[in-house]
Amino acid sequence: MSSKIKSISAVSARIILGLIYFVFGLNFFLHFIPTPPPTGGEADAFTGGLFQSGYFFPMLKGLEVTLGGLLLLGYFVPLALVVLMPISINILLFHAFLAPENTAMGVIIVLLQMYLAWTYRNYYKPLFSRRTVSA
Repeated sequence: MSSKIKSISAVSARIILGLIYFVFGLNFFLHFIPTPPPTGGEADAFTGGLFQSGYFFPMLKGLEVTLGGLLLLGYFVPLALVVLMPISINILLFHAFLAPENTAMGVIIVLLQMYLAWTYRNYYKPLFSRRTVSA
């Protein structure tokens, strides 16, 4: 694959992932996408517990908006990807175990995240050093 095609696919994946996080994070604050009514299942119980904490969803969605925006702008991309990875994995696991009808979105998010992590792998090499020298 030529470097131009790799570059285009990396930018496309970065923008798609950034849009997903930015739009769905912003929706929490602005409510422009309708939310399905509660079904009373395990997913609602789990989500309700997180809402009851009072801080979790504003923090999570604030991170999603901020980091999605960084991905869209192309700033601090390796850092944004590191912080978003546990969120992406939890989205996949939430849908796989508690809301299986929407698992496809979780799979797409994790695949985009893994592709971008692979694309930016050279930035992560120092994180896997067995020993470091103090500054």
